[in-house]
Amino acid sequence: MLSVTVFYEPGSSFARMGLVTDIRFWAEKNGFNVLSRLADKMGIRARSVRTSFIYVTFATLGVGFFVYVVLAFWFRIKDLVYQKRSSVFDL
Repeated sequence: MLSVTVFYEPGSSFARMGLVTDIRFWAEKNGFNVLSRLADKMGIRARSVRTSFIYVTFATLGVGFFVYVVLAFWFRIKDLVYQKRSSVFDL
């Protein structure tokens, strides 16, 4: 659920920026963290991977988004299959 706290006149550019910020925060909170996990695996900053992903997506006209969705699906399945167990008796 998106909520916009308005301290200014509705319809102004500030109101739209509040909505954009709320959408961005929602996406960051509920995202799959695909690019962050790739950055951790490669040992580089997540911001560099995200920026590169954005450039590659625009350069290849959306093929990067398809790769992102495939990786998100792959990581989700991997997490479901390989669950961390706390002890030997959890087998």
